[in-house]
Amino acid sequence: MLDRVIILLLVLLAWTSTSWALPPRVVPPQAERAGDVPYPENAQGDAQVILVLVVDADGSVRSAEVDSGQEPFASAARQASATWRFFPATRNSKPIVAKIRFGVSFVDPKPPTPPPAPPAEQAPPAEQPPTPVAPNKGAIDVVVPGHRDNHPPSVSSLTRAEVRQLPGAFGDPFRAIEVLPGVTPVVSGLPFFYLRGAPPGNIGYFLDGVRVPYLFHAAAGPSVVHPAIVERVDLHAGGYPARLGRYAGGIVSAETSEPRADWHGEGSIRLVDAGALVEGGFADGRGTVLLGGRYSYTAALFSLIAPEITLDYRDYQARVTYDISEHQHVSLFAFGAYDLLSQTEVVPITNEEIETVIFGSEFYRVDGRYDARLSGGGALRAAVTWGFDQTRLFNTRNMQNMLVGSRVHLSRPMSDEVTLRAGFNMQIDNYSADELKWADPDRPFTQTFNNLFPPRADTAAAGWVDVVWKPSKNFELTPGVRLDTYFSEGENATTADPRLAMVVHARNDLRILHAIGVANQPPSFVVPAPGLAVASLRGGLQRSIQASSGVEVNLPGKITASLTGFAALQLNMTDSLGGQQNLEEGATVPRSLGSAKGLEIYVRRSLSERLGGFVAYTFSRATRSVGNERFLATFDRPHVLHAAVGYDLGRGWRTGFRFSLYSGTPNDPEDDALEGGTETSQPERDPAFYRLDFRVEKRWKIFKSGWLSMVAEMINATANPEIFGGTKLGPITIPSLGIEGGF
Repeated sequence: MLDRVIILLLVLLAWTSTSWALPPRVVPPQAERAGDVPYPENAQGDAQVILVLVVDADGSVRSAEVDSGQEPFASAARQASATWRFFPATRNSKPIVAKIRFGVSFVDPKPPTPPPAPPAEQAPPAEQPPTPVAPNKGAIDVVVPGHRDNHPPSVSSLTRAEVRQLPGAFGDPFRAIEVLPGVTPVVSGLPFFYLRGAPPGNIGYFLDGVRVPYLFHAAAGPSVVHPAIVERVDLHAGGYPARLGRYAGGIVSAETSEPRADWHGEGSIRLVDAGALVEGGFADGRGTVLLGGRYSYTAALFSLIAPEITLDYRDYQARVTYDISEHQHVSLFAFGAYDLLSQTEVVPITNEEIETVIFGSEFYRVDGRYDARLSGGGALRAAVTWGFDQTRLFNTRNMQNMLVGSRVHLSRPMSDEVTLRAGFNMQIDNYSADELKWADPDRPFTQTFNNLFPPRADTAAAGWVDVVWKPSKNFELTPGVRLDTYFSEGENATTADPRLAMVVHARNDLRILHAIGVANQPPSFVVPAPGLAVASLRGGLQRSIQASSGVEVNLPGKITASLTGFAALQLNMTDSLGGQQNLEEGATVPRSLGSAKGLEIYVRRSLSERLGGFVAYTFSRATRSVGNERFLATFDRPHVLHAAVGYDLGRGWRTGFRFSLYSGTPNDPEDDALEGGTETSQPERDPAFYRLDFRVEKRWKIFKSGWLSMVAEMINATANPEIFGGTKLGPITIPSLGIEGGF
């Protein structure tokens, strides 16, 4: 009997082992439903685009990348893919995530005469969706004339595909912000800027809805996250959506790329740093994991050039996602950055080396999320965030902030014309700082300095709602309101910030854009620093009223042009620009009244075209008032011009140039008072500054999907110094030579 049992077990083991050894039965995705694929307005001719789609286990399109195809067709196909649905791929009858190639063909509709219907053998029937193509096979044509999607007013977006070709950006989407209209640099090459009259401390930075203290590493370094994880960067210059708030200036909001289950990666080695990122799937594609980071070896280089200077930076990113059901997903996203700029001096008598930290900072974030797709349409996100910020300036004191926050975001279509968006968020910031021990504790300056940074816990909570109403394809109205409550040191403040945005399609190739809104913010410094915040709400919140109106038109040759006028009134500002109050006079932060108005011109043709480029020009005037004194703001630059051109030379070679020109800032704006809105005298300004950047790339394809590039790039190739406040800076010239690759 025992022998029979053993034989039976051996037979079963052999059968199951054979079953396990058999290759799984994999069925590729099949198209279930596909929406309209817009034929871009003012585009010409026929075109074909090949997309690489990652189809989720529930049949939705998780991500879409352009494998081949020219603009604006590539962007139109990629945007439309977000609405497509598939019968998901299966492995042994179990739904899985799959990656496929999908072809989209555009045929010029040649308006105003509708094109004849294509023969049945050339296109599928109208009621049938397009069919995905298997790898290494021909694409299925999709011929559907459509319309162009809207985007909110006062928003400028940059995708990484475009930024890669922008000279002087080093491939970083964040660094490309400085070329957008309305942006006024503090100093050329440095990562701080004014936005329509708002100082850097009044501009909020967010990554996937998570607040970060700054975007760039020290001393004109790269962005604090690897470029490969950044899908898009939006610059909200004013009147932004109700979900964004707590900043009285503008908002820079970056979105990371969608998780991908197929293994892919990217890396670079440059003169100053090296970085890499890799991502792939597990659990049959239900989960993904991403790891990335960058490390500089500038400290070793500076030891050869300037041994007394130490410059070091590094960052990391890690993300894990998992599909707990067909419509529910959880993820954990962690990222952080570290910067150190110091100078070492030798004491003559003792020969003792003393290191002075000029700027040392670090920040870390961990964000846990739950995402759900709702039945009937819509989406829900709930998230919890933990963070730590720290800064040390000139060896004076170490300032820290431990934060914890949560947020909920709901989007729900109520009808074909109305979409409701609402949310709630809350954050607690625990600030602490070292005492200023090296100074006389009885000195008023020391007491005032310490009073500015008391240990405390600040709380902010907000609820917001807006409605996107689109009664017709030519009109869209988005009213909204945001309610914020702040608590700090026994004080509290509550605000209601209304917002309104409108988009009107006057013609097929002409849009009219309007935006207006109110934004409030607690007291802040001119330049943000991790862990550093002004204490007390006793002086009240900063407030701005922002408005803009503009037109955007599509021109022949795939060119888009826009003209925008803006105005901003800034109340109770704490930037102290132009104020001469000494800290020894008291602990009150000086308050000012500011205003800004101007005109923005933006003409562009995608840099991903064989010949592309743009011209961005801002004409503006910014003023400040302290008491009865009104004067030009210290940062006022009437003219800011950027122009760039890029050209594909063929055979993998591409080159580009960028020219930037800034007006000089006023030397002593307090001496040039303004009366009745006009200047009593022509202010003396620093000389205008200009610079020329260039970029040269040679790219090779490796195997099926790999690539390798050699890139030479330089900021301020003309080596021009900049004069700021009568002081000569630089020249700040940043060369870069590196190798990039991916698969």
